[in-house]
Amino acid sequence: MDSVFRTEGLTKVYDTGTLQVRALDVVDLELYRGQLAVLLGPSGSGKSTLLNILGGLDHATDGRVWFRDTELTGMNDKQLTLYRRAHVGFVFQFYNLVASLTACENVQLVTDVARTPMRAEEALERVGLSHRLHHFPAEMSGGEQQRVAIARAIAKRPEVLLCDEPTGALDSQTGVQVLEALREVNEDLGTSTVVITHNLGIRKMAHRVIWFLDGRIDRVEENATRVAPAEISW
Repeated sequence: MDSVFRTEGLTKVYDTGTLQVRALDVVDLELYRGQLAVLLGPSGSGKSTLLNILGGLDHATDGRVWFRDTELTGMNDKQLTLYRRAHVGFVFQFYNLVASLTACENVQLVTDVARTPMRAEEALERVGLSHRLHHFPAEMSGGEQQRVAIARAIAKRPEVLLCDEPTGALDSQTGVQVLEALREVNEDLGTSTVVITHNLGIRKMAHRVIWFLDGRIDRVEENATRVAPAEISW
């Protein structure tokens, strides 16, 4: 399988002045193109730090990181900005929508600057929100707002979608709708997808599951069979 991300000895140390915190401690990892990977582990185990480095939002202290054949290590902030803009979509726990813009206008914030975007209407249709094009965030449920955030992330046709607790603020019904949107993006568009979650049930829909503990990879599992989001217990 082709790698979409690869790390060698990836280390991230935060210096608080009084002590050093090793958020990532010599991590060797390979994530594969077209797969949906789930990162699991307790808070502070390094999952979000890894996602931020893969997405070009943070720099490693040591080690090396590749996106396909391009090494991200050593890129300056401007180069990382161009990398993010061209290749990466982000979905976070909190939707970060502009309250004064409709769903369609929120997605257009990305399509206006992307090189080969899909239409905002198409992106919203892909996440089941073609009936909400002209609604404002305050007029939508949490699950609908998160699906707008997913539509915004995929509208620029990113090669990878990085999701940090995308269902963390949602109940089971709306959470399943969001997971279904992520599954369809992964399968229909072939977008390599990485999901951080504390919900152990979500691991069953992944191709691979990476367990983190104390800044290191504790173990990696592969699912021979995967369940649909509707089958996941909350």
